[in-house]
Amino acid sequence: MNVSELVLELSDTIPDFPKSGIVFRDLTPVFADADAFTAVIDDLAARFHGRFDAVVGVEARGFLLAAAIAYAEHVPLVAVRKAGKLPGEVLAEDYALEYGTATLEIRPGQLAQGSRVLIVDDVLATGGSSSAAARLVERSGYSVAGIGLVLELDGLGGRERLGAYDVYSIVAERA
Repeated sequence: MNVSELVLELSDTIPDFPKSGIVFRDLTPVFADADAFTAVIDDLAARFHGRFDAVVGVEARGFLLAAAIAYAEHVPLVAVRKAGKLPGEVLAEDYALEYGTATLEIRPGQLAQGSRVLIVDDVLATGGSSSAAARLVERSGYSVAGIGLVLELDGLGGRERLGAYDVYSIVAERA
């Protein structure tokens, strides 16, 4: 079974989470399967191999992916967190969710200026969090080498919102 098939077979669809009317795609069962998780990490790392100097993980499930990719590629890991979770000086970006608004933050100065950064997250829906993470990376003086995702929900405008970036998703399905 290839990595796309593993993701589709193991992921769960949860209706009305976190709010009524939202259909949540849960990839934690994919992460809980050692073979599937390894396949996901290998696929994302191979797609961008040699093109990035560091990995940014977007809170929270993006941390799991980014940490494994950073380890596999032996590059630095930088966290993009929800507002109020990072100490010291931070840069912040607000963005819209399917069900509200949120803010992401990054601590600048963790990498050399001009570093090529791979942004990693689990699901691309409307593109709000990935777009905010990309703006934070650029405002920090780094360049976005690409955006790697496990699952893309077509029809919600996420890819269009990230049109200027090299966006790769292992699986794309209709929302």
